[in-house]
Amino acid sequence: MAIIFIALGANLDHPRHGPPRNTCEAALESLERHGIPVLGRSRWYRSAPVPPSDQPWYVNGVARIRTDLDPGALLALLARVEDEFGRARHERNEARVLDLDLLDYGGRVSAPDEWPVLPHPRLAARAFVVLPLAEVAPDWHHPVSGLSSGELAARLPPDPGAWPME
Repeated sequence: MAIIFIALGANLDHPRHGPPRNTCEAALESLERHGIPVLGRSRWYRSAPVPPSDQPWYVNGVARIRTDLDPGALLALLARVEDEFGRARHERNEARVLDLDLLDYGGRVSAPDEWPVLPHPRLAARAFVVLPLAEVAPDWHHPVSGLSSGELAARLPPDPGAWPME
């Protein structure tokens, strides 16, 4: 089974789970119920919306999981969990009750026009992904650039827009 990294995020309260941090915790529990073991996770991070907007700030984190599902089936399951939590998709970069992204699937690199795109194409540029990834997987290396998660974190701007929550 491949070691896989997913990103979790939310910036809207959930009717049952409450604030975004609780929703992200509940999403990890939901993955476990769907047969996806969570092997580890970062702390939660508070981050500004990207691109900048008047949306509420996000709670983000990264989890290391394991599954024998292929990448497409896993991405479909992540979308199903988002749907179970009431995720609505109307416009790009809108506020959301839950967002689950497949970051890396055992170091796979997608061929052009292959779905899903691996590694996640914007992974290295997003502090709210890089910082928690470096925490949960300090020895991980980007399958295309070869840079470690720590090296990616060191390349972030001085004010990355994402900070660990207490």
